Amino acid sequence: MDNGNTVFISLGSNMGNRLEFLKFGVKCLDENVNISIKRYSSIYETAPVGLLDQADFFNMVVEIETFLTPLELLKYTQEVQKKAGRKFNIRWGPRTLDLDILMYNQENIEMDVLTVPHPRMYERGFVIIPLREIAPSLYFSSVKKTIQQVYQELLDKEGVRLWKNPFGEEELGHFEN
Repeated sequence: MDNGNTVFISLGSNMGNRLEFLKFGVKCLDENVNISIKRYSSIYETAPVGLLDQADFFNMVVEIETFLTPLELLKYTQEVQKKAGRKFNIRWGPRTLDLDILMYNQENIEMDVLTVPHPRMYERGFVIIPLREIAPSLYFSSVKKTIQQVYQELLDKEGVRLWKNPFGEEELGHFEN
């Protein structure tokens, strides 16, 4: 796939087998004919944010290329979350699988159902650290800062620990449904 839209998506899980839920999310993205995964970050174990009385998360970021529109991609990621048993009953609460569209090219999108760039990503180590790993020269036009500058300003880096180095194409064949 060439000349599609460059998109960064964060994946997170803190319920059940967190690794399998991340693998499931990546597999679903990979199986969509309109999505090509370009890079995978390592997996990080992260203390919860917002609602603190819950299990630690596994988080990662993938870079994809897609011909889906932002709303089509949002709809697809929501379908994947639903297939993974995600319930939307507690804000910032536990979840089997969370997929967030962080960036869609360098576009600024503000709709009732979607805001891109993700509005809170600049203050979240569990997003910036894996994003910086796979896109170290990324520039955020919306805040006029490089990812290095945003990383230096992070307050919660200590809560984000490397758990597993990146998995990639070789493991996609081993994902389980």
